[in-house]
Amino acid sequence: MTATRTHIMRINIKHSGKTHPVEVDPSKSVSTFKDAIYQITGVPTDRMKVMIKGVLKDDADLSKLGLKPDQNITVIGTAGPLPSAPTEKITFLEDMDQDQVALAEGNPAGLVNLGQTCYLNSTLQALKTIPQLNVALDSYSAASSSPEGRVTTSLKNLFSGLNQTADAVPPYNVLSNLRILAPQFAETDNAGRPCQQDADEAWTQLLSALKLSLGGASGNDNAVDKMMGLELTSKLQCAEAPEEPASTSKERQLKLQCNISINTNFLVSGILDSLNQQIEKNSPSLGRMATYSSESRISRLPQNLIVHMVRFYWRRDIQKKAKIMRKVKFPLQLDTIDLATEEVRSQIQSVNSEVKQILKERDDRAKIIKRNAGRATSDDATKEVDLRRAEREKIAGLVKEKGIPEDTNVSGMYELYAMVTHKGASADSGHYIGWTRKESEVPQASGSEEWYRFDDDKVSIVTADKILSMDGGGEDSVAYILLYR
Repeated sequence: MTATRTHIMRINIKHSGKTHPVEVDPSKSVSTFKDAIYQITGVPTDRMKVMIKGVLKDDADLSKLGLKPDQNITVIGTAGPLPSAPTEKITFLEDMDQDQVALAEGNPAGLVNLGQTCYLNSTLQALKTIPQLNVALDSYSAASSSPEGRVTTSLKNLFSGLNQTADAVPPYNVLSNLRILAPQFAETDNAGRPCQQDADEAWTQLLSALKLSLGGASGNDNAVDKMMGLELTSKLQCAEAPEEPASTSKERQLKLQCNISINTNFLVSGILDSLNQQIEKNSPSLGRMATYSSESRISRLPQNLIVHMVRFYWRRDIQKKAKIMRKVKFPLQLDTIDLATEEVRSQIQSVNSEVKQILKERDDRAKIIKRNAGRATSDDATKEVDLRRAEREKIAGLVKEKGIPEDTNVSGMYELYAMVTHKGASADSGHYIGWTRKESEVPQASGSEEWYRFDDDKVSIVTADKILSMDGGGEDSVAYILLYR
């Protein structure tokens, strides 16, 4: 007797935003296949829709469907028992207030304002969008009694708590530990009320604590440097003595500055203004103080790029920080190839061009879905998963070919994912709000994404048009800290 040979393969079942591996034998019946899916998803077979070239019929022959190993298959259906009739009166979205809508739509939790702490709340919501930071905090277990260690532990506990509730959370421990680390955040006015603080200063202090706590020496081995550390290579040339040899130096930073002058209209020009400086220093060839031109370019592009819009400056006449209201446009997709060194540009040029083409094709696919009244079918979702896998494989091949470090941004292209804005005329007053991009399983064209607005404990949804409108020109909310990745 000849033994029958089976061809069991592993495929991926996508259901409710999660992917489950399952083994399938094409020689078996559809009911056996559905039962295996039920075991991992909890979707009863009688209301399960398996999308393979349309809805899989119960009398279909699996061996003739051309299943392939690691193929992604979408399953539609509700897990668990059939829903019972509602015990409470149904409230429609149009009858809800803003907070009820946020809860019904499953929006993330906000943070309670503990007295002029909007600067901290907005900063924390932006920090929470950094994937590598969440991973590092999850694995952080040191019980350090240092101020930096206590800040890190409180951040870990806060982010974990935010993931488990839709209710606003008071960040007591983060605030109290930050005030121990940096006492200026505990300052009060003459009436004993907490003073408004600068979100950028809070951002800097929190990252400084995280950098010391999360381990590794400075450079590529440090967790914070690895996820958001950029390297600048600077060339210093004496403008008054061209024959004097130029000097070159390297410096690590955790953010770029966008200087704002009367000539600044766009983000990249403001960044270039901060990278190109004139300084005064002693010239060894001239034997006196002389003017030097300093030109810096990025020699390491981090996975997460932070840009600080320098909107506050010290006014001596009024002895206060004043705010620069000028309109400075910033993009949702940032190309940094012109900010990089020649060496980095030549290394990433082909990947940069390929990623731009991929982004264009994604926009085209998203626009087609939008023209179809936003109806993305399960087949569309499956095709998009396959396309994006092919995109990643193509980029990975180019990255390997060019020898680009994988722990950096390999293309120079970034997308805006979070932002902190400031509303008001000075740094000592006003209001900070956090904004983070909402993830979507349906392909969306750049500029049509939805965003979360974190106004302390109030969380709502806005469109990308609102994000782009906050480029300055008045006392309304204006971009202050931008997080690209």
